[in-house]
Amino acid sequence: MRTHIVPADVDVPDIQPDFSAPFFQGFQVVASYILAGAMLVVLIMLIIAGAALAFRGLANDRVRTWAGENILWIFIAAAVLGAASGLFAWFVNFDFGF
Repeated sequence: MRTHIVPADVDVPDIQPDFSAPFFQGFQVVASYILAGAMLVVLIMLIIAGAALAFRGLANDRVRTWAGENILWIFIAAAVLGAASGLFAWFVNFDFGF
């Protein structure tokens, strides 16, 4: 013979999680500075590579060769960093600290 146990109505209180960890604000600031610094470095590299390719007398052959070989990778790095900072800003809602 089987007995069926029917659960009674359980009164569960309304639980609100607390996401205010004390380190989280500091993590946002450090991450924003790292992303902003990396974006500035990539921007400077992109400017140097573009200027070396655009103006022949501006840089020597070695710099032009480096720029020609790596300008696509610099564009990709700029796109990835821009997308990462945009997603991080969307999820965390932070500013770059400027």
